Amino acid sequence: MKRIALKLGFVSLLALGANLHAAENSLRIGIEAAYPPFASKTPDNAIVGFDYDIGQALCAEMKVRCDWKEQEFDGLIPALKVKKVDAVISSMSITPERMKSVDFTDRYYRIPARLVFRKGSGINEIPAQLKGKRIGVQRATNFDRYVTDKFVPAGAEVIRYGSQNEIFLDLLGGRLDATMASSVVIDESLLKRPEGKDFEFVGPNFVEEQYFGTGIGIAVRKNDPLASRFNQALATLRANGTYDRIRQKYFDFDIYGE
Repeated sequence: MKRIALKLGFVSLLALGANLHAAENSLRIGIEAAYPPFASKTPDNAIVGFDYDIGQALCAEMKVRCDWKEQEFDGLIPALKVKKVDAVISSMSITPERMKSVDFTDRYYRIPARLVFRKGSGINEIPAQLKGKRIGVQRATNFDRYVTDKFVPAGAEVIRYGSQNEIFLDLLGGRLDATMASSVVIDESLLKRPEGKDFEFVGPNFVEEQYFGTGIGIAVRKNDPLASRFNQALATLRANGTYDRIRQKYFDFDIYGE
């Protein structure tokens, strides 16, 4: 009986060791898969998009496996802080507010925010002409903070949603006057589509660092050396052409920015 117990104990230790080894060779990556062309789902429920491809390439360079964990955007940082995920690769802006609670890698792209209205809106002075306008934003984003701080005092009404796709549906349905989001997301998911033919960008590029940060980075927990590993892998991808090959799959311009 003692021999059996010893053998069972040995097998348990082997299993534990295998599980630990598997954990060490994978990273749990948080992502919101409802933000094309950066992340979305195919009909067979697979995640696709620029964020996903960059994450897969980074994990390959680091010789680990990406274990993707889907989450609504406003739950990504909380999930990171309670260790449900090890990193967030989900088009998250590097902002002073977020850096109070998490660390970021170097940026992996940077594009401005824009407003979109129906054509013929007559809006040309922002925020002066936004009084009474219903502006949809994705909850807990930098767009949410900007519209709340800058446009609500001018009389605009902010309507918050769980995803940008829901916003576009309400914009097309006439339940919103405008939305603020990434210029690329608006262009790819609305303006270039037949249903978006009656809409257009209005106003300037919005790039204030206080709200929109210094670019889009990968979020990790405070003081986690994982940030350095990601930075080294990202530098390699940019140097060996992998980053540009992925970029060309989705964009015909340099999304990395100046």
